[in-house]
Amino acid sequence: MDFKTFVFFFLAAILTFAALRVITARNPVHAVLNLILAFFTAAGVWLLLEAEFLAMVLVMVYIGAVMVLFLFVVMMLDIDIDKLRQGFWRYLPLGAVIGILMVIEMGMVLGSRYFRSLRIGGVETASNTRELGRLLVTEYVYPFELAAVVLLVAIIAAVALTFRGKKRSRSSDPADQMRVQAADRLRIVQMPVERETPPDADSPPSHHSPA
Repeated sequence: MDFKTFVFFFLAAILTFAALRVITARNPVHAVLNLILAFFTAAGVWLLLEAEFLAMVLVMVYIGAVMVLFLFVVMMLDIDIDKLRQGFWRYLPLGAVIGILMVIEMGMVLGSRYFRSLRIGGVETASNTRELGRLLVTEYVYPFELAAVVLLVAIIAAVALTFRGKKRSRSSDPADQMRVQAADRLRIVQMPVERETPPDADSPPSHHSPA
């Protein structure tokens, strides 16, 4: 076993462990941190496959932006961990079946002739970023445009679902505030003085008969 194969199995073991900890961790913050570790390890696997552009995008976009946002949202929300874990074992068989189906589908994709046709053999000076761009605008232009349309529809649907109408917010004009004078904000009103009368002043005097 050479050093490159050893590094691959080492990264694969860490990636598998981190992925399992994402779905088994009791604390959501720990799950997000394990997901960050999984993405970082996957970037290392991409580097072993000589896909530097995909590794850089995975680190900069997912780890640097998306995962930081997820971690911020999870830490800001008040999540009831006990209530969240109540239905874990109930949905475990369904999740296991879906996971096995995903593994089978990934094996079929990796073993197909379409995946093998992406290899660039015998070209030492070829840039994988350039070849990736060439494939996206030539052989895979229609799937690429279809994916762009699906993402656009998802963005519009997310905006439409979260839109709650136009909010009426009070705004102030700085120019109007600078032109305000004291007479516009303060008014002096003269009111007559009210004198409080004794409570027994208007009542007639009481007469007591002698016993």
